[in-house]
Amino acid sequence: MQRIVVVGTSGSGKSTLAACLADRLNLKLVEPDALFWTANWQQVERSTFRARVTEAIEADRWVFPGNYSSARDLVWARADTLVWLDYSFTLIFWRLLRRSVQRIRTQENLWDTGNTESWRKQFFSIDSLFVWIVKSYGRHKREVPQLLKQPEYAHLRLLRFASPRDTFRWLDTLPKY
Repeated sequence: MQRIVVVGTSGSGKSTLAACLADRLNLKLVEPDALFWTANWQQVERSTFRARVTEAIEADRWVFPGNYSSARDLVWARADTLVWLDYSFTLIFWRLLRRSVQRIRTQENLWDTGNTESWRKQFFSIDSLFVWIVKSYGRHKREVPQLLKQPEYAHLRLLRFASPRDTFRWLDTLPKY
C-alpha cells in the first residue's frame, strides 16, 4: 500500500483514518479540502482543483481522503488501494454532529483558510453537511460498487469496512514505520 484513497460518506471518518494511515505508514497526507476551499468558503475553479490534485498525487507514497468526483479519475487511477468506510447512516450522523459542535465551539480554522463552521451554516442552511449526507448516503452506497466494476479501476485493492471496530482492527495489523 503506497497510494491509498479513503472514501465514505461525509462524517464517516475519512480524514481521521487517512491521518492515522499517513502516520503509521509514513505516507504523505493529501488534504483535498485544503486544495478545494479558499477564504469565505469559496471554491476554486474545477481546473485549478484538478491541477492541485495532480500535483499532490505525483508523489510515490500518499493517502487521499475524499469523494471529490471532479478528481476521482485522477486519484483512483493512481491509487493502489481503496479503503471504503461503509458505515451506517446513524453512526455517520452522530459522528458528524459531534464533529460539527466541536468545530463550532472551538472556531477551528479549517485548512488554514480562515473558514470556520457556524450554527447557521451547519443546522439552518440547505448547504449543511447534514442535508448533504441525507441526499448522498444512499447514492454513495450504490455508486462505489458500480465505479469499482469499471475496468480503469480494476487494479485497486478494495478494503471495505462496515464498522469502526473492523477498521481499527485492520489498522492495528499494519506495520509502523
